[in-house]
Amino acid sequence: MKALALFSGGLDSILSMKLMIDQGIEVMAIHVNTGFGSLNDRVSYMKEKCDFIGAQFEVLDLKEKYLDEVLFEPKYGYGKNFNPCIDCHGFMFRHTAALLEKYDASFMISGEVLGQRPMSQNKDALGIVQKLSLHDDLVVRPLSAKLLPITKPEREGWIDREKLMDIWGRGRSVQLALAKEIGLENFEPPAGGCLLTDVQFSNRLRDFVAHDTLEVDDIDTLKVGRQLRLPDGAKLIIGRNQEDNERLEQTSSKKYLKGRIVDATGPLALFEKNATEGDKQLAASFIISYGKTESGKLYQVNFGEFILEGTKLDSKDSIQKYLLM
Repeated sequence: MKALALFSGGLDSILSMKLMIDQGIEVMAIHVNTGFGSLNDRVSYMKEKCDFIGAQFEVLDLKEKYLDEVLFEPKYGYGKNFNPCIDCHGFMFRHTAALLEKYDASFMISGEVLGQRPMSQNKDALGIVQKLSLHDDLVVRPLSAKLLPITKPEREGWIDREKLMDIWGRGRSVQLALAKEIGLENFEPPAGGCLLTDVQFSNRLRDFVAHDTLEVDDIDTLKVGRQLRLPDGAKLIIGRNQEDNERLEQTSSKKYLKGRIVDATGPLALFEKNATEGDKQLAASFIISYGKTESGKLYQVNFGEFILEGTKLDSKDSIQKYLLM
């Protein structure tokens, strides 16, 4: 018997899989990549945790489908920020269910805990997610199963319901005790996996879609750097440190040009190709002001298709009103 597990990388997901593996169920962990995961590359971490408990691991890239099917018109709305959690969980189950035959799996599991999230993990919401999965009788939540309606895998005896759990609420004491019992260490803190729950990222996303159409290649440009919206509407992103510069260098959005100060050490910047002359002049002075530059000296910023000239500002205070917080 095999199960597919929605795997966020968090402790609850890991423990849910371990409960199945302890019952002799083979588990394939499916990490759905929507494009809005945390900043860090977590694939090696997630594979390490799967290896530890004895689960297989695969990444399912659904970034394009997520933009098309979920992000902008969620049937069940958003949470506090730009997070369409109920529709998102249903989307993940629905697309994971499409892999049941491929992996010869019989049901699906997740680490959802009843009452842990007020919007997306109350009993009604969990029921809606099951219906959105289009396989509602094949969705098991091992950590809260005894508090939820019985499912086909339990009813048919594929798994033993008595060996599942009845965790409820936001407390973590039971999960932490289980982690200690199985020797699991260095796991991620809760609620760290989705940028759509983050206030700052959500503000950046709202600003972007107010001015442009979001495409998959644009997503990573919103994750790092100082983000500025200039007076005539151009978007400017300025790296804050070497890590930012490296991440911005790796982005592939065709809406931006990448530029640096020619004759001084400074940040990498992304700047919209179709910016007005007024926005170009501001961009030049802002980028130069964040470099290791001298007051009163004229510098160039090379964007390949054009070169901008400007001088360092006397104070960065004037930049603040353009920053997206």
